[in-house]
Amino acid sequence: MQALHREVGLSRNECADLLEDVLKVMSEALVSGEAVKISRFGSFKVRKKRERMGRNPRTGEAATISQRRVLIFRPSSGLRRRVFEREVE
Repeated sequence: MQALHREVGLSRNECADLLEDVLKVMSEALVSGEAVKISRFGSFKVRKKRERMGRNPRTGEAATISQRRVLIFRPSSGLRRRVFEREVE
């Protein structure tokens, strides 16, 4: 929030409201099944996963994993480059 306040020059409350509005629009789009792309950052989409057989890691017992929806984030090439080319301290 502080970085947005410094970069844009809006008040902290205006920045908080702006960010909340953007996140609300993104959430509503994802809930309705739309993909959300943020230029130079990445894209979000909801994917349906089928029912499948899995295994309980504690017991090793076979178990059915029910059908579900999962949120997928795919970073843009620029973000990926910035994150992974940084030297780890």
